Amino acid sequence: MKVVYFDNNATTKVADEVLEEIKPYFCDLYGNPSSMHTFGGQVGIKIREAREKTAALLGCDPSEIIFTGCGTESDNTAIKGTLTAHPNKRKVITTRVEHPAVLSVCRDLESQGYTVVELAVDKKGRLDLSELGSNLDDNTAIVTIMFANNETGVVFPVEKIAEMVKSKGIVFHTDAVQAVGKIPINLSKSNIDLLSLSGHKLHAPKGVGILYVRKGTRLAPFMLGGHQEGGRRAGTENVPGIIGLGKACELAMHNFDQENKKVKSLRDKLEKGILAKCSDCMVNGDTESRLPNTSNISFEFIEGESILLMLDRFGICASSGSACTSGSLEPSHVLRAMGVPFTAAHGSIRFSLSRYNTEEEVNYTVEKIPPIIARLRELSPFIKK
Repeated sequence: MKVVYFDNNATTKVADEVLEEIKPYFCDLYGNPSSMHTFGGQVGIKIREAREKTAALLGCDPSEIIFTGCGTESDNTAIKGTLTAHPNKRKVITTRVEHPAVLSVCRDLESQGYTVVELAVDKKGRLDLSELGSNLDDNTAIVTIMFANNETGVVFPVEKIAEMVKSKGIVFHTDAVQAVGKIPINLSKSNIDLLSLSGHKLHAPKGVGILYVRKGTRLAPFMLGGHQEGGRRAGTENVPGIIGLGKACELAMHNFDQENKKVKSLRDKLEKGILAKCSDCMVNGDTESRLPNTSNISFEFIEGESILLMLDRFGICASSGSACTSGSLEPSHVLRAMGVPFTAAHGSIRFSLSRYNTEEEVNYTVEKIPPIIARLRELSPFIKK
């Protein structure tokens, strides 16, 4: 069966160029990069090159890059490592729409006696920066706010937020897992102290991530053991993952135009086609400031899970929100924070595209969705017959 993959915010295809780059490091070049011998040393050189490529994409110094196991580890390290390094500060500021990798950490910290402030968003998923400003104080150890929302694609004014936070001498972390590779980021011209990314969101393998740590930022190690990553993250390196991530970052630099033109154009065509052919549906989030690949659409009076199951029959892959919470029957915490009505929040579908999608796939999806929505509404107990 034909597969149309519109779930790239959950994970992405490993790029062909990335796969070719990493193949030798599974069987032929399997040496430990920390070894003294040449066989392992040549692997260490490739890791150094990967660090340089990721730093080039982010606009930072290679020494500021720590390779991790995933975005979740990077988020945990940033938040907990900062609190350990600032033991006298007991307050964390975040938002109500963060990924569970941040929200779960913050709510666990709250149970340990920390003060956690979750900033609200408006109906378009935007922050009120005055609320942030009024909560910054001497007890605040870290502010952690995502660069772009994984469900709606809404992009926050992170550079302005970082400037506000930095002016108070507070550490600022951003979960940029969905933003890196889709929108330009230059950390050398930013006040961001800590930034997380995950390889499998930009066509690298799963199981590898990055934590950017600005020089001079105090951060306690999250994992102790060996000397890897300059003593900042112990554990033998995931060599294929790291080399693959470096290659994926290199490709991302060359594909920004494609991401912001071709992918955005396909996203807009898909979105407009659905809205034109389906009644009682709406786009969730700020359509003026969002990722070029993401569209979150609510179909009122029907269940999103039912839509996904029927789309799956045609080989169309989408999502009802974060892949980390898709097993829950509760409506998206992001849409609830935005005040999306219950009848719409339950019927929300996220379409997230990549440079590998085609116009043919968009046309196919726009053709299949209207009869699916019509059929489900015929069966819906929320609509008076």
